[in-house]
Amino acid sequence: MKFKDYYEILGVPRNAAQDDVKHAYRRLARKYHPDVSKDPDAEARFKELGEAYTVLKDPEKRAAYDQMGSQWKTGQDFQPPPGWDAGFEFSGGDFGAGLGGDHSDFFEALFGRHAKAGQRAHMRAQGRDHHAKVLIDLADAYHGARRGISLRMPVLDAQGRVTMQERTLEVGIPKGIHAGQHLRLAGQGAPGLGGGAAGDLYLEIAFKPDPQFRADGRDVYVNLPLAPWEAALGAAVTAPTPEGEVQLTIPPGSAAGRLLRLKSRGIPGKPPGDLDVTLGIALPPADSDAARDAYRAMAKAFDFNPRAPKKG
Repeated sequence: MKFKDYYEILGVPRNAAQDDVKHAYRRLARKYHPDVSKDPDAEARFKELGEAYTVLKDPEKRAAYDQMGSQWKTGQDFQPPPGWDAGFEFSGGDFGAGLGGDHSDFFEALFGRHAKAGQRAHMRAQGRDHHAKVLIDLADAYHGARRGISLRMPVLDAQGRVTMQERTLEVGIPKGIHAGQHLRLAGQGAPGLGGGAAGDLYLEIAFKPDPQFRADGRDVYVNLPLAPWEAALGAAVTAPTPEGEVQLTIPPGSAAGRLLRLKSRGIPGKPPGDLDVTLGIALPPADSDAARDAYRAMAKAFDFNPRAPKKG
């Protein structure tokens, strides 16, 4: 997927006021309208302009797009970084509205999730619901916690430029929550009009990247390195879990990639998830004469070729 510089497409600077964005789009749309332009690429250019304007005319879409920063250039390979939109608060409007579904993969990668999340807001007469993704520690899903979260919401300043308004909320993280679930904070969305009730704030849960663990639903996965003799002879070793260390029995003759499953040691729930331990084999470094002699002795002791065809 290629990065699209919407500012470059419209020919405006990144700090352009909303009125400047509108004027630039109207000028270029007239120039490249397929019914007017004789340019062979007019239709594609007109569509590209429409997509850029759909993003930059809307303070929320524009702020989300600006989250990416300016480190990418048009045409570079691009994937949104994991959790790029965490802490970004947006209202219940449909991010995909106005394009009839005919938009680029780049647009879909940034705004597709938000387009779906916002559809329910139009059914409410009160203040609009807001939505945000928040990152929590995996351990919080095991034990529950109270955490302060910071959210950023785009607003227009007096000059018509997009600025970010921040707020911090104290949130209870229930035990057993997993990625993709939503927490509803009643009355924390947009204020209602004419004395109407405020909308709600929906927090989508995601886990912070963890150097040891990976969660999928309620199941949790961890890699456990073993010394060659532990894998070959079997051993009792200490294995990490999000709840603390446990003693794990390694069966003799365990190969790299073997899976050991600890039932019900994943994220709590009804039923709880499992903790899947994938075994690996770590080789000691040959960084001394004694270590190199030990490897030479091992080579003589074993009639072993790891590249030989497997029997059967």
